[in-house]
Amino acid sequence: MDDLQTKFIDITGVEMGFHTKKGVFQAQGIDLAVRKGEFVTLIGHFGCGKSTLLNLIAGLLKPKAGVLLCANREIAGPSPERAMVFQNHSLLPWLTCYENIHLGVERVFGASEARAQQRERTLTALALVGLSSAEGKRPHEISGGMKQRVDIARALAMEPKVLLMDELFGALDALTRAHLQDELLRIVAATWSTVVMVTHDVDEAVLLSDRIVMLTNGPAATIGEIVEVGLERPRDRVALA
Repeated sequence: MDDLQTKFIDITGVEMGFHTKKGVFQAQGIDLAVRKGEFVTLIGHFGCGKSTLLNLIAGLLKPKAGVLLCANREIAGPSPERAMVFQNHSLLPWLTCYENIHLGVERVFGASEARAQQRERTLTALALVGLSSAEGKRPHEISGGMKQRVDIARALAMEPKVLLMDELFGALDALTRAHLQDELLRIVAATWSTVVMVTHDVDEAVLLSDRIVMLTNGPAATIGEIVEVGLERPRDRVALA
């Protein structure tokens, strides 16, 4: 297996520091390799740097030291190849579900694809998350879980190399959360996406992940332990209960 398969995301010697209300936070000695098509979850206590590491992979932050690579290219800033989905949806309220997704598609593929192809790409993303019937609805007309699915669809429509998710289901009720976890399992299996996700929910991490990366407590945080999840896919929530 070549390096691009075993180190699709390659993080070496990364350090990051900044001031907080509680003092100086320092993430140091971060080394992590994520395989192509792997689902990795970052867990740890509040303030240990999970979201900071995710933002570094997204290119939203730059490290104080070290190197981050994606597909053998240095991560120097945000890029459509690394799509980020946040806990609080980022849909534009005056646009429909279709238009919110198409906005990203147009930015990424507008110069290389015809409008018909862009429309087909947008509709395919809506269908993938089971929201074809909500194409013409605006965010205030759909539930919180549906908004999250539109966010996921918008990210997937841009065909990113990596899908990054920060506490994606943290604000949802238990029933909706369980449903979307199952949907995410189905979507990742269908798209062969490489995923890095932040969560506080250990059960969620076990259900979704191939590996769980545990970060130590700050203010000097690093990777403490990496656990392989030895469960075959596809996974069934009821069978694992």
